[in-house]
Amino acid sequence: MAVRQGRQWRSVCKGLVLGTLLTSCMILLYCLSTPQTHFSLPEVPVPYSCAHRPSQLRSKQTANRSQQASGQTCTPKVDIMFMKTHKTASSTFLNILFRFGEKHQLKFAFPDSRNDFFYPSVFQRSQVKDYRPGMCFNIICNHLRFNAPEVAKLLPMDTSYITILRDPAELFESSFHYFGKLVPFTWKIPGDEKLTEFLREPHHYFDPEGFNSFYLKNLLFFDFGLDNTLKLDDPRVEHGIRFITDRFQLVMLVEHFEESLILLKDALCWEMDDVLFFKLNARKGSTVSKLTPELRAKALEWNAIDWKLYQHLNQTFWKKVDAYGRQQMAEDVAELRRRNAEMASICIEGGRAVEAGSIQEIAMQPWQPIGEKSIMGYNLKKNVDKAHRKLCRKMLMPELQYLTELGVNLWITKLWGHVRDILNW
Repeated sequence: MAVRQGRQWRSVCKGLVLGTLLTSCMILLYCLSTPQTHFSLPEVPVPYSCAHRPSQLRSKQTANRSQQASGQTCTPKVDIMFMKTHKTASSTFLNILFRFGEKHQLKFAFPDSRNDFFYPSVFQRSQVKDYRPGMCFNIICNHLRFNAPEVAKLLPMDTSYITILRDPAELFESSFHYFGKLVPFTWKIPGDEKLTEFLREPHHYFDPEGFNSFYLKNLLFFDFGLDNTLKLDDPRVEHGIRFITDRFQLVMLVEHFEESLILLKDALCWEMDDVLFFKLNARKGSTVSKLTPELRAKALEWNAIDWKLYQHLNQTFWKKVDAYGRQQMAEDVAELRRRNAEMASICIEGGRAVEAGSIQEIAMQPWQPIGEKSIMGYNLKKNVDKAHRKLCRKMLMPELQYLTELGVNLWITKLWGHVRDILNW
């Protein structure tokens, strides 16, 4: 009995120490990473297009679907705003953009000292590394809280706006797992089944003014720079959905990621090689909470704005698929899967993702949630032929390592990583 009580006290003390240390470190990092006061920047017009025309970016005879009938050619579009939403396979798509940008020597608008644009603060041009008014950027794709006027002053007028959504119930489960320990109000949720307990009575626990609370309610709407705590019948919800629909030319869906890439390939006049991918930042199955129909319904009710947004843009998505042609889409998705499987057989040791403890190269270790190693990664084959070696490594490279390779100084992110390692004792 005394031994058991001793263990309980040690567990409580450890929790208190971890909580105090985590809170102190979060406050310190927040102070270090909070953007400075933004002064008015001169309004220097950005060119209509920042596209250049190197030899490898020449017009293609393989026109997109809308041009095939007339036999016209098209030129690949390179000015791209990717609104990177949370927990939506966006790291996988980021890898595609990084490779495309490197291939065509494009200029990225990157954050400075970290891997996001001072999220959750709304985006400001001044957060871009080495920014000067009037500069030409081709691609912006790191996490930010969308601010349409500031983005428009950064990117050329011919920019294609792309984003991605995920079923809000599944997104909520993923966000709760990944970010839950960073949201202080979750610390008081009793028991081991914290997600279930929270959804049983969310208003009892949720604090709209609480630190990081946005991660656990209508996160998609919040990422787009909108108020995630509105009532569903508030007119601003409908206005926000119209705003997103009008601003983004393509809204991809996680549940139909391959179809989304085919639509993207067509819209941007890219080639199949440009959209090959391996799934990055996937969680091992044992850490994924399987939502019962009852829990799913509660998660959708709690994230009702995101659900309304998703339903609307899901309809828009399938209209685009119908315009593309269902049969053609099926054939192109089959070809994409075949090409991806071919690359997996060339690049990946064992042909599949492995748990973090089985990843042999430190350079291939993905970022992990606090307190566990649930994100899977890959081992690069040791005998990859010279023709594929560089591409294989790039396709398998986690986001933070790729950003570093592209020249982004991630000192704040790395500092936070060291703090996390301490907290995982």
